[in-house]
Amino acid sequence: MARIKLLLAYEGTRFAGWQTQAKERTVQGELEAALEKILGSPATVTGAGRTDAGVHATGQAAHFDAEGSRVPPERWADALNGNLPHDVRVLKSEEAPPGFHARYSAVLRVYRYYLYAAPVGFPHLRRFAWRIRRPLDLQTLNRYAALIAGEHDFTSFAAAGDPTESKVRTVATSCFSRHGDLIVFHIAASSFLWRMVRNIVGTIVDAALCGRSEDEFTAIFAARDRSAAGPTAPARGLFLEEVVYEDPPRRREEELRIGRG
Repeated sequence: MARIKLLLAYEGTRFAGWQTQAKERTVQGELEAALEKILGSPATVTGAGRTDAGVHATGQAAHFDAEGSRVPPERWADALNGNLPHDVRVLKSEEAPPGFHARYSAVLRVYRYYLYAAPVGFPHLRRFAWRIRRPLDLQTLNRYAALIAGEHDFTSFAAAGDPTESKVRTVATSCFSRHGDLIVFHIAASSFLWRMVRNIVGTIVDAALCGRSEDEFTAIFAARDRSAAGPTAPARGLFLEEVVYEDPPRRREEELRIGRG
C-alpha cells in the first residue's frame, strides 16, 4: 500500500475551511469525495494544516493511503483533478518517503498575508487581499513585525476558543515587503495557533494606524489576553504558501533583507 503525498492549491472563498464538517463544503471533504470515486471505497486525506473558512493555499500538503490502487503515484494529480471542482487543484503527486505524515513530519509552515492601502478598492483583489483605506508605512509595519519573531507566548494572538494547552510558539520569519500595489506579510513557524496569523496582522495594522509605541505592542504578549490585541484580519488575504519537511536551511541573505526597502 503506497502513501501518496499531494501538493495542493485552492481558493478558500467558498470553503468552510480545510477540515471535514457536517453539512459544510470543505477542501478535505472534496478531496475525499474525489478519492472515493476513483478507489470505489472511502479514504481519508490528512492535511499539513487546517486552514480556516475563506483562507487560501498555494502550497498546502496532504497525504492518503492508496490501498488496492494501481494508479502510479505521479498520476494521482491528474486522476484527482478530473474529479475535483475548479477551486481546488492537485499541483503534484508522488510516493511519500517511509514514515511520512503530512502533519507531524512538517518542520516549517510558511504563510503570506496580502493587503494594500488605497481609497478605492481594486475589483480583482477583492477576494484575495485586505484593503486598508489609510496609508501604511512599510518601515513602521516592520518595526512591529520584528517583535513577533522569536519564541513567545502567543496567548493574546490566539482565538479565544483555541484549545491548545501551550500557547508558546517560535516564529522564524516575520516581515513585510512591498510588491507594486500590494504589501505582503511573510511569516513562518513550525506551527501556529488558531487564527494566530490573522490576529497578528490585524494587531500590527491597528498599531501602525494608531501610532502605538513598541513598548505598548510588546505589552500585548505579557497580557496573555486576546482582548489586549487588535482586530482579526479578514480571511481573504491569507495564503498557506509552503510546508517544509526537511530541516529548514539557514535563512538566506535575501530573506534577511526582505522588507527593509
